[in-house]
Amino acid sequence: MRHKLLHEHNGLRTYALIFETGDEAMAGLADFAKSMDLRGSRITAIGAFKDATLAYFNWETKQYEKIPVGEQVEVLSLLGDIALDGEEPAVHVHAVLGRRDGSTVGGHLKEAHVRPTLEVIIDEQPEHLHKAPDRESGLALIRP
Repeated sequence: MRHKLLHEHNGLRTYALIFETGDEAMAGLADFAKSMDLRGSRITAIGAFKDATLAYFNWETKQYEKIPVGEQVEVLSLLGDIALDGEEPAVHVHAVLGRRDGSTVGGHLKEAHVRPTLEVIIDEQPEHLHKAPDRESGLALIRP
């Protein structure tokens, strides 16, 4: 993965990250967030994966159910955020993936291997976001 700082002004930083074939997207995003000390960011991206694991949060069981995607797919939409969970940046991403036949599959992105590229824009805000445990869902949710 390569990255470049595109803009910085009054605490707002914008980065471009370019992932290459074989890179694992979520690990790369997490490593980048930690290395740049990102604490309140929004993520957008397009590209393609050779495979991916998505997940659906089952409200009744309070567990994530894996959705394996074992084929080449287009990243039609990838949106997410980075917020502090305790002292560590936590990456939370949703994706809509397009299949060869035009159908789509979506969910929380848990793991994905890039092929041939993933083009990511990260906007770091001057105000940071924090996650806190939510009693009803059992999830760590952003609390402004």
